[in-house]
Amino acid sequence: MKNLNIKEEARKLIYKLPENSIWDDLMYQIYVRQTVEAGLADSKASNVISVQEVRKKFELPK
Repeated sequence: MKNLNIKEEARKLIYKLPENSIWDDLMYQIYVRQTVEAGLADSKASNVISVQEVRKKFELPK
């Protein structure tokens, strides 16, 4: 993922929030953004496992 200007990206998140937002709304958006970026980085680095492996590991039905 390209190097992002964090301050500018934070501004974009803030401007997209509704006027009646609370701090928890902003914190949630930051959390989601971080989680998606981390997932994309893991995917790019081939640091993933298949659904079948997860099901087997946690003994979930197929």
